[in-house]
Parts: sequence; C-alpha cells; structure tokens
Amino acid sequence: MPEPFDTSHAPFDCLTASQVKQCRQALDVAYFRRGDTLIQPGDTGEQLFIIIKGSVEEVSEDGKEVFSHYTTDDLFDVPALLNGTAKHQYRALEDTLCHLLPAEVFLAIYHHNHAFRGYFDTNLQRRQTLMVQARQQQNLAEFMLTRIDDSNIQPALCVTPDVPLHVATAQMKAERCDCALVDYENGECGIITRTNLLHALVLEGYDQSVPVGEVATRPVISVEHGDFLFHAMIKMTRQRVKRVRVVDGEGKTAGMLDLPQVLSLFSTHSHVLNLQIARAQTIDELVIAANSQSKLVHTLFNNGIHTRFVMQLIATVNEQIMEKAFRLLVPEAYQSQCCLVVMGSEGRGEQVLKTDQDNALILADDLNWPDCQQVMETFSHTLYQLGYPPCPGNVMVSNPKWVKTAAQWQQTVRNLAQSANHQSVMDLAILADSQPIAGDLSLIDAIHTPLNDTLTDNMLTLNTFVRPALAFRVPLTVFGSLKSSKEGLDIKKGGIFPIVHGVRTMSLEKGVRHTNTFERLEQLAKLGALAEETADNLSEALKLFIRLRLRQQLSGEPQSNYLDVSQLPSSERDLLRHGLHVVKKFKESLAFHYHVRD
Repeated sequence: MPEPFDTSHAPFDCLTASQVKQCRQALDVAYFRRGDTLIQPGDTGEQLFIIIKGSVEEVSEDGKEVFSHYTTDDLFDVPALLNGTAKHQYRALEDTLCHLLPAEVFLAIYHHNHAFRGYFDTNLQRRQTLMVQARQQQNLAEFMLTRIDDSNIQPALCVTPDVPLHVATAQMKAERCDCALVDYENGECGIITRTNLLHALVLEGYDQSVPVGEVATRPVISVEHGDFLFHAMIKMTRQRVKRVRVVDGEGKTAGMLDLPQVLSLFSTHSHVLNLQIARAQTIDELVIAANSQSKLVHTLFNNGIHTRFVMQLIATVNEQIMEKAFRLLVPEAYQSQCCLVVMGSEGRGEQVLKTDQDNALILADDLNWPDCQQVMETFSHTLYQLGYPPCPGNVMVSNPKWVKTAAQWQQTVRNLAQSANHQSVMDLAILADSQPIAGDLSLIDAIHTPLNDTLTDNMLTLNTFVRPALAFRVPLTVFGSLKSSKEGLDIKKGGIFPIVHGVRTMSLEKGVRHTNTFERLEQLAKLGALAEETADNLSEALKLFIRLRLRQQLSGEPQSNYLDVSQLPSSERDLLRHGLHVVKKFKESLAFHYHVRD
C-alpha cells in the first residue's frame, strides 16, 4: 500500500499491523477519465475502490436511477466483492484517482477481522456503534488531574466513642448520611456505617446503649485535601473500602469521599453540579450553578459519552435548575396548586445546550392567585439570567396565552385539534411535547388527555399535522450525495426535524404518551407501527445528527444548525449520507401513510 494512504480512517483504523502490511503490499493505483465506467452490472467483484481524488456515481443498470455519489476517501463496491457480481453501474463524474485493493486481500481481512467486517453491515445502528467505540479511546487526563477540594467532598459527621448506638443512628438519620467518624482521644479515627450498626444490633446482639467506640472499624483509610481524585479511587480499590476520610494539612477531618461519588465525578462531573443546585438558597447561587453546565457538556462530549446519555443527563440538570427557580420564586402556598410545564426539546428530554424558553403553566381550576402574572414575568426573567433566552415566539409563562386553568387547557387543546390550521398545528406540536417538572405534576393530564382523545386515529387532522415534517427537502443531491449551501448543511431542517415531528405524529396517532423521541420510537416498534429495524435506524440517525451538530456548536457556533461537511472525515460523511437516506425513506413512508401529496 503506498504511503499516502491513510489507515487512520474507518474501517482501516481497526486493522492489525500485519493486515496493514498485507494491504500495503497489495494496493495499486488507477486513473479514470470523466465518463469512464469503473464497474458494469454483472462484473465479477475483483477489487475494492477507494477514491483518492474525484467523484463517482452509482446508478441502476439502465442508468435511470441514481443510488449514491462517492467522493474523496469513500469506498465501493463491497456488495460485489461479497456476492461475486456487481448489480449497479459505477461511472466517473470527473477525472478520478483510486486505490485498488484486490478482492482476495479484502476478503481475507473481512473474514478474520470482526471490527472490519462489522463496518460493512448496512444497518446504521451497527455502523455508528463502531464509530462510537473508536471515539471512546480518548484522553482522560482531565479526570486524572482532578483534585480533591471543597466542591467534591461531603461533610463528615463526627462523634465521640462514648455516644450510644441509638444516638449515633439518630444523628446519622438527621444528617442524611450513611456513616459517622469516631474520634478517639489518642488521635486515632474510626468509622461506623449502617452496615456496622446492623451487624452489631442484629447479628452480634449489642444493646442500643453500647458506645459506638466498641463497634467502630479502625483505622480509617484517609486521603489528603488537594490530592488527586484518581489516587483516592486507587486507594479505595486496593483497600477494598467504599469510603475514605479527607484530612487537611494538619491531619484534621475535612470531609468524606465515597466510591459512588468518585465514580460519578470521574464519569461526568455532574455530581458537583447537582449538589450546587440542591444547595442553592438564592437565585444568585443558582446562577453560579447554572453557569457550570456548559463545562459539563464539554466534559461529557469530549470523553465520548453516548449522545443519548448526555441528553438525558442535561435534561435532568435543566429540570433541576428550573424546578429550583420555581420553588425559590413561587410562593409556597401556590406551588401545590399549579404545574410548571416545559416543552420543545426540553420537554422531549433532547436538549443539550441551553436553548430558548418553551414553557407553560397549568393552574388548578379553583385557584385564586392575583399576583400570578407578575410572578411568572419574574420567573421568565430569572430563566434568562440562568442562561435560557426568551422564546422568539413568546411561548413562555410570562405570556398569558400559555397560563391557563386545567379546564381552559382542555378546551384549548380540543379547539386546536378541530381548527387544524397552520398556527393550531404549531401549537399542538408544542403541547404534544409537554413535560411537567414542578408543582402538582398530575395537572399535566389537562393537556395530555384531550390530546390523546382528539388525535388518536384522527387521520384527517393528522394529515395536516404531519405536513411540516415533509416541508423541508432532505439535503441530498439527485446523485445521492450530500448537498450543502454556502452556510453549510442544515441538519435541523434536513434531518432532525423530519424525524422528531414525523415520530411525534405517529405517536399521537397511536396514543403513545411518551414525549422523548427515542422512547416514542421504541413504543412505535412494539406496537408494530414501525419495523424494528426502521425504528433503530431512525434512532441512530437522530443521535448522529445531534452529535454532529453539538460538536460544531461546541467549537464556537452555539446557535448554528449548519454542518461544515468539508470538515467531516470520510467515515462520518458516509454515516451522515446513510442517515439522511434513512430520513428520506421515512418521509416517503409518512407521505404514503397520511395520504399527503405534493
């Protein structure tokens, strides 16, 4: 294989050293002029083509149907190598230079390298899984260098050895901790846990009045304040303990660390943020916690955490922030008589970076709250302080349109379903993703129940409802390659929105109450409304689109939905093209199912 060939790209990045050498010795180079035919239908598969420069189109035998378009670093025709003969025609659209890998070499590697073989599985989920596995081999230096400080340790409950067991148990319950440190007069320190107490009282028959000093475990494994968290985890593992005492420079107790907490810190850093939110007593303290969220997103993404997990975690953090703001601002007397609802990507649990506010309020029918409007205006302004910009469409609790009693919401949903015009469809789509996060959560039935009652199997209304999913063209050329404008490829209009809204429509038809798109897909597959493979491919395509957009947003364009396709490696361009073809087929099935014609 000539040296210019880059084996760092999938699927060649999973070859062994001997397989790389085998390829290097067998690879040849060929040049094709514009219009040349590289493969004819019926040709025996003799070699794998890997484009160095130029472009090739794949067409049907009669030349009337274009299946795909290949460019730099793309490869073809694997089916011909595996099946023996080519089904389609491949012709050069411009002067093209290719690497040629003999079939016998390709097949030898294919049959002996599981990861290499798996890459050519046509199932999008399988191919993206391989990509994710490759990305997870990333540098964990950030975690290795994280130090033990006040932001990540827990307060320690300290007792003297003469405290009776029942008193120590009561103190642990009051402090909501599962252990206590026992300070002896000679300076030694012990520890008593819930397990110690259970064994002492039940198995060993100690009386509740026995001093804790008699049953405490000692000495306690300790680490120093300022040491590396990684060292604390190693010490826990070696000593087979779940907790360590943190001491200051003078050897005095500074706090505690437990193994689940350390593992949480190493995996996401989310534990610290959750503690900051929970401990916030003022809006200013909550702002400080909310400002840490972007760092969490960077950490999760840069360390290869699965996209769906990132979305779930960030959605949970957002809910905690908004719920805390709700409890700080709404008078306690009214909190149990109303329900704060989030919608849009936050309602679906698919928000990663902070986006516009999309929320509503449901009031109990008998609630008398004169200052409601003023409090809601303050709440919307507070969310802005916390990093959630106002909604351009004014879908916020500061807008009286989105604050109604339960009975009013029920009637509103029914009216929207009956009118089924452009604006009502938009409002129904917003409400279909509503998720309660604070107050009396049961009040959400005022929205969900009439939605299901009026739209389940209502094909006439759904015919109008589904149309926005079909409004934007999939960004693929007539040759099946990626289509990009000067701004880039709009992945929201071309990929994300058609999946989200199409799946939303089908879920309303089938009475699926889940708001998360991935959960909706799972339920639709269980109900037989979607083939399982189709649901899996749509799920993987959506995760891919969100991940690619997030990576670009983290690089400096936080509000952009455009992808710079030229910056993507060939393996990701291939996945993106595959994912968009999945969207194209899905839109075709939606149009057929709901009888929508152009």
